[in-house]
Amino acid sequence: MSTAYITTPIYYVNDKPHIGHAYTTTLCDVWARAMRWERKDVFFLTGTDEHGVKVEKSAAARGISPQQLADENSAEFRRVLGQFGLTNDYFIRTTDADHKRQVQTIVKRLLDKGYVYLGKFEGWYDEGQEEYHTETKAKELDYKSPISGKPLVRASEENYYFKLSAFQKQLEDFFAKNPNFVRPEGRRNEVIGRLRGGLQDVPVTRTNFSWGIPMPDAPGHVIYVWIDALLNYATALGRADGTAGPRAKYWPADYHVIGKEILWFHAVIWPAMLMALEWELPKCVYAHSFWISEGQKMSKSLGNFIDLPTIEAYHAKYSLDAWRWYMVTQGPLEATDADFSAKHFHEIYTADLVNTFANCASRTSAMIGKYFDGKLPAPTDEWVTEADGRQYRQVLDGLIDAIEAYEAFKLREAALAGLGIVRWVDLVINEYQPFKMAKDPEQMEAVGNILHDCAQALCWAATALHPIMPTKCEELLRCFGVTLQDTREFLTEELGIEPDVIPAGTKIEKCALFMRMEGPGVPAGA
Repeated sequence: MSTAYITTPIYYVNDKPHIGHAYTTTLCDVWARAMRWERKDVFFLTGTDEHGVKVEKSAAARGISPQQLADENSAEFRRVLGQFGLTNDYFIRTTDADHKRQVQTIVKRLLDKGYVYLGKFEGWYDEGQEEYHTETKAKELDYKSPISGKPLVRASEENYYFKLSAFQKQLEDFFAKNPNFVRPEGRRNEVIGRLRGGLQDVPVTRTNFSWGIPMPDAPGHVIYVWIDALLNYATALGRADGTAGPRAKYWPADYHVIGKEILWFHAVIWPAMLMALEWELPKCVYAHSFWISEGQKMSKSLGNFIDLPTIEAYHAKYSLDAWRWYMVTQGPLEATDADFSAKHFHEIYTADLVNTFANCASRTSAMIGKYFDGKLPAPTDEWVTEADGRQYRQVLDGLIDAIEAYEAFKLREAALAGLGIVRWVDLVINEYQPFKMAKDPEQMEAVGNILHDCAQALCWAATALHPIMPTKCEELLRCFGVTLQDTREFLTEELGIEPDVIPAGTKIEKCALFMRMEGPGVPAGA
């Protein structure tokens, strides 16, 4: 069985879960579900990043310990994962004893190999991102954080450093040979452009706070939070302990899925560290863009921030699967930001899920109930006309297209391929109108063939769409008398598909999936 490894970034516990966290983790969950259906051995990793000066300061402001703050917010992220129905295989915390031990082992290894040294930094520091900038870079940024807009802070500090500059040529060659390492293409171009400006060595330790993993044999030095965080992708698999552990088989990652604001760390610093360790590099770093809201940057003061209570309100009104559909089909997967709008959400829900997906399932199951006593009619060679044939076999190409799109992390394309099968059913019903044909007893054989084909096609549509809408798609399959496991058995290694997954005579139940709702949406900050 082939393996598949996907990761989210580990989420910083100084913040509460919001739409950005929900979006990234949902994307990974969709891919993981799709790969499991293909019988791959999947390892889906997420977790929390719990060290650093921001956690230390926030905890002090509340009069609690950093560990207490980390425990509190990490528990909230875990709760949200369960609420969102996410299927991660492991949840890592950077305060885990095993992670801390392995981080120290890896950093010591880099030190012994000569890639880490003691030096002094003088320059500009972005406190929000916990990132250093040279004078040249700081001037380009107008001495402000490119993410928060807050002023950079002048800093001077003796730290241990990683020799990132030693990997300039190696990284340039790697990017030239691996054009899909960073996606989408716009993000790749950003990295290459910055790479041309030359690499500066980066800190491995800090000395201005204490909440972190101690540097081995260096009192007062705490391992830099970004080094600590990046190594989670390796420590979760036990990489520091060699390659004999049960999770070693998953290395390297197929996809590191992240937000664009942390691309440099994942696309340049992380690969360079792996090169220094002589470990195989991940196959792809996928950096999606940001959500904005109602045409503006999200802000709590503007009242348009899509926080957890707002998300929960959407779940309560429209369903979790409807939320996932909107995330995947309308989200900022490419190089441009996406606008979350209550009106748009309601329109997509109504058009795609109520009028198309649910309506087709309802009409098909209702007609089988009315004309064939709720049992799937057996197919014959007689359709409406000889030229029509068993056309639905052709729409199974949509399932193959969806599978291939999932594998390539083209999730929107996968969604549209699956919905395309539903639209075919809609077209057949509207064109041939079996509900009118059924008035003529001589046409009942053709009606049976039409509804047989529509029912089979809907099951394949649900199969194609189940990674995005698992609850509703499994509900459709149950109504049509089959399971996701049944559909998996019809898949061959060569992506061949047998068309008739539902046996003739199977009891078909009336299927009601998505209800029409009053709109639009729910107010931000609900």
